[in-house]
Amino acid sequence: MSVKKCPKCDGIIKRTKKDESIRIKTMCGELEIARDYCYCRQCRYKEAPLDNRLEIKGLPHKMTVELMLETAYCGQNQHSFESASEMIKRALDIEINKETVRNVTEAIGKAVFESDSAKANHMVNNMHEIKTEPETIKGTLYIMTDGAALNTRVKDENGSTWRENKTVIAFTDRNMIKRKNGGNIIISKEYAAYIGTAEVFKGHVLNTAISAGYGKTQNVAIIGDGAAWIRNMGKELFPEAVQILDLYHLKENIYTYAKHKFSGNEKEYVPWAEIFIDKMENGNAREALDLLPENEKLPAGVVNLRTYILNNIDRIDYPQYRKNGYFVGSGTVESSNKVILQRRLKQAGMRWSVSGAQYILSLRAKVESKHWNDVKLLIAS
Repeated sequence: MSVKKCPKCDGIIKRTKKDESIRIKTMCGELEIARDYCYCRQCRYKEAPLDNRLEIKGLPHKMTVELMLETAYCGQNQHSFESASEMIKRALDIEINKETVRNVTEAIGKAVFESDSAKANHMVNNMHEIKTEPETIKGTLYIMTDGAALNTRVKDENGSTWRENKTVIAFTDRNMIKRKNGGNIIISKEYAAYIGTAEVFKGHVLNTAISAGYGKTQNVAIIGDGAAWIRNMGKELFPEAVQILDLYHLKENIYTYAKHKFSGNEKEYVPWAEIFIDKMENGNAREALDLLPENEKLPAGVVNLRTYILNNIDRIDYPQYRKNGYFVGSGTVESSNKVILQRRLKQAGMRWSVSGAQYILSLRAKVESKHWNDVKLLIAS
């Protein structure tokens, strides 16, 4: 019987089992490995030396890191953990049940979220560390934020199970391709998503902006839906930025208001809305406001258009924005919520723990930002 000193108590550990088998799932399938198993009776330390050499010691779920990463990718990518399990079976011929897929996906998502949160917290408290280039690149960095509701299993103080996920996207005009028939294609974006307060979210916004080119790009434009928290956050983090009310959201609110005003009569509300929009787009906001009553009672879901415009009056100079070459919005952040949140977390009947949803969102943001290699490096380290 072989003997050696215990690394913990300097006692003697002895080989108690020879050719003890362990099964490990790998990208090449499930492997059975036979190795010696040793034990220290004094401090109860145990080890299998071959496990260390093969780097399989303490692997959660008895699965290699590479397979865990592949499992997490499928877990965030497919419509459900069950369909992710089926995809892994078809692609790799490996059986991983849906609960294991969930556990692995959430574990890796948690590591990513905690890493991102630490960076966000550090950066927002140390903004002086942001490096700026002496000669910035010509062009504009766009930062867009928006919120979308997510159904959870936990009720808030008002009895609601719905929570708001905040999404930020950032890109420069160098990432945009203009279509011949109008409009733009954005070929590369940086994303982040956070379920919680704007106070915490702002650190993620700042990190996303830096990743997209903040400090290296000449101009900064913040495009939002007019919410007060977006305006205030923009002033605090990017005081030099131009703030623009997203034209897509403005049009959406105008049509909703007009539909209510004319009781859903399309022949009346559509022409009225188009006239109103035309005035707004051509810099005649004051004329448009004359079409609205000063005091008006409106049902839930219909914005008070007059108040909405007055609160954002210094963010609607669309003729000047276009003259300066700024993109003024076309539902980009709205579609980003669909990409990051809705396609994966808002399928029929889905309800989430807040933490579980956050971990999936963090992974989806990495994938859509084309930073999956960063996830690999983080988990492998």
